[in-house]
Amino acid sequence: MNSYVNMGVGALLGTIFVLMSVSIASEGIFHSEAPEKEGFAIVAAEAPAAGGGEAAPAAAMVPIAKLLASADAKAGETVFKKCQSCHDATKGGPNKVGPNLYGLVDRPIASHAGFAYSSPMKDFSKGGSEKWTFDHLNHFLLAPKKQVPGTAMGFAGLPKEQDRANVILYLHTLADAPVPLPDPNAPDTVTQ
Repeated sequence: MNSYVNMGVGALLGTIFVLMSVSIASEGIFHSEAPEKEGFAIVAAEAPAAGGGEAAPAAAMVPIAKLLASADAKAGETVFKKCQSCHDATKGGPNKVGPNLYGLVDRPIASHAGFAYSSPMKDFSKGGSEKWTFDHLNHFLLAPKKQVPGTAMGFAGLPKEQDRANVILYLHTLADAPVPLPDPNAPDTVTQ
């Protein structure tokens, strides 16, 4: 019986030795360095602390017409890369997790053919009577879940005004006949 115990212990130790040797060798062969530059940073908005007293008043938004006057579509294309995992923006391109965004500006909300919109988004569209105006896009891109509570869109939003303006200007260029940009000198009539 003693020889069987010795054989069992020897087999166990031999197996551990082989596994450790393979682990050390594979780590040396397949070791990867940390990337020089990180990919996209996903920023989630922090919820206000519970019982923190009175909430601070929301800062007034700069009218989108004024922001678009100094926006850069090329910079918007760069920021839009955050959106490309869920949205395609090419003419005739496919729907992905989200609908195709070609021709989005001034298109009726929740109306892209072949995409199954969530009920909250359909409600927000008011039966297709609401359109993706520059103002709607600005507020939606700031905080999608705040603008359309219950939306299936999991994106946290673009907190920087200039990033939103750049993306909206970029989306504006993605159309056969882009609608005119709003007049930056017109009085602000948005009440959102």
